[in-house]
Amino acid sequence: MRHTETALKWIVGILNELKVPFEIDGGMAAEAYGAKRELADIDINVTEEGFYKIVPLVKEYLHFGPAWYRDEHWELLMMTVKYAGQNIDISPVEQMKYFDEASNQWIEFPADLSQARTMEWMGMQLPFINEVKLMIYKQQLGRGVDKKDVQGMLRQLDF
Repeated sequence: MRHTETALKWIVGILNELKVPFEIDGGMAAEAYGAKRELADIDINVTEEGFYKIVPLVKEYLHFGPAWYRDEHWELLMMTVKYAGQNIDISPVEQMKYFDEASNQWIEFPADLSQARTMEWMGMQLPFINEVKLMIYKQQLGRGVDKKDVQGMLRQLDF
């Protein structure tokens, strides 16, 4: 059984304790902006410096990495920790690329964490990836789940 809120509070506590800049991305961010679907994992973008600070504090919960990961959609340095039954994917934003289905090319992920939007979520004030950046890259990825997220976000924004 997953305890998403417990896992989120745990990892945010570590990030705040270490003063690591971060933003919440992926499905949780899409949900915060109005998409409705079951959450698979918690995606967190951090700085490269922050990424390596985190490793010693999450070592006993590591499920993957830190290591390079590549599939047909993503190329990135990442680690997956599993806490309270919930997977948390953490990646340095400067090292991320995604595949744009329409142009058939790899694109550097926008690495500016200063554009994050702070919102209340699960009783905390949290930085989320900017909704425009989120919709653009999800549209470019072109996966079914990303298209659903964009549609849900646009409905919430009343477009």
